Amino acid sequence: MTFDPRKLDAILSRHASVTDRLNSGPDAEAFVALSRELAELDPVVEGIKSVRRISDELKDLETLIADPATDHEMRAFAEEERRSLLAQEKEAEHALRLLLLPKDAADERGAILEVRAGTGGDEAALFAGDLFRMYQRYAETRRWTIEVLSASEGTMGGYKEIIAEIRGQGVFGQLKFESGVHRVQRVPDTETQGRIHTSAATVAVLPIAEQLDLTIDDKDLVIETMRAQGAGGQHVNKTESAIRMTHVPSGIVVMMQDERSQHRNRAKAMDVLRTRLFDLQRRKQADAEAAERRGQVGSGDRSERIRTYNFPQGRLTDHRINLTLYKLPEIVSGAALDEVIEPLIAEHQAELLAAEDQA
Repeated sequence: MTFDPRKLDAILSRHASVTDRLNSGPDAEAFVALSRELAELDPVVEGIKSVRRISDELKDLETLIADPATDHEMRAFAEEERRSLLAQEKEAEHALRLLLLPKDAADERGAILEVRAGTGGDEAALFAGDLFRMYQRYAETRRWTIEVLSASEGTMGGYKEIIAEIRGQGVFGQLKFESGVHRVQRVPDTETQGRIHTSAATVAVLPIAEQLDLTIDDKDLVIETMRAQGAGGQHVNKTESAIRMTHVPSGIVVMMQDERSQHRNRAKAMDVLRTRLFDLQRRKQADAEAAERRGQVGSGDRSERIRTYNFPQGRLTDHRINLTLYKLPEIVSGAALDEVIEPLIAEHQAELLAAEDQA
């Protein structure tokens, strides 16, 4: 395919400019921003150089092949080398196209992970716990940090709701397609007749919002304090450290009681509220944008059933891309979750490429 050489030259020029500015010893704030930009530009520049190098080598070979003075043996060798380079060129151009796709600015951020039990009572809470532990182990394999912000345990174990913050490079970009309804089919431990039960849990993955992303007006907040409650209604402490924060314009309510400090609970509640508002803002923007940004994989619709975990058959099915894998234990352990996530990312990239081709 043909790339716009002016666009590629502009990227190379910007890369050189950022490198020069970093070498000149900028202040700390500028250094962080420039380093981040350079990290994003580096793979693109390598992709451009790879495509251009292969293109130059192909031109040299074609000149050699077309030269009447080239002997038969050399021409045959050049033809074979040319075929190999054409295959390499195709791969390099595809890789560069992916690198040049418009980036979701939130992809490199951390994320707030929210898992809630849905239909299915105690079994749904147990499944919500299984899902959370799957993401927890997956985060550990990628050396991300995960901190539980709030948890409400189920009566038989698992969670009615659990909210955690995951920090690391590219967390949101890797996990954003996990949002939706996850359904489980299995025989509960409490089932005496071996019948398979179906229950569900809802997952939401939201990019962590920074203070600069949006301003929350204090007059839009209703903040209530109360005593934190433990399992079975027991008081966790005797002071009013729990916080319920309501954002009146949006109706979003955040409850935080895990910390004994009211100040800490208030700070955590504000972080979660800001992230939910930022997510609401992003989804409204996405709805107003072009159709390719509302594709099936990238919709992030929390009410959509996206995946089924069938334990009796050891089968996982992702309904958005018709992906079926018979390695459920490895996926639920977090070890093979990439085998589900990577095809979703690839499908999203394919949708973006197709939309670009039609533009």
